[in-house]
Amino acid sequence: MFMDEVVLAGVATVGLCVVFLVGFAAFIYNDSKKKAADTPEMKAGE
Repeated sequence: MFMDEVVLAGVATVGLCVVFLVGFAAFIYNDSKKKAADTPEMKAGE
């Protein structure tokens, strides 16, 4: 694979996008668990 600065920039961009999306998903997952623990009506199956 020809490693040029454009290829490295593209790989870095894709990597940063993946890291951002994983972090955002982890934030949503943790926040939804926290809100489910705070509101008892959500535990009742609604």
